[in-house]
Amino acid sequence: MGEFLRDLWGFLRVRKKIWLAPVIIILVLLGGLVVVSQQSVLASFIYTIF
Repeated sequence: MGEFLRDLWGFLRVRKKIWLAPVIIILVLLGGLVVVSQQSVLASFIYTIF
């Protein structure tokens, strides 16, 4: 996983696409929230946020 992140960061830096980093981070966090809400008792509390 660490090598993938290093390669991704290198790609973004070389191609001058650093502005995509926050978008990628937010998408990963939302994806993690979906996974947690499917497998957790906290699902009912997470649904009330949205």
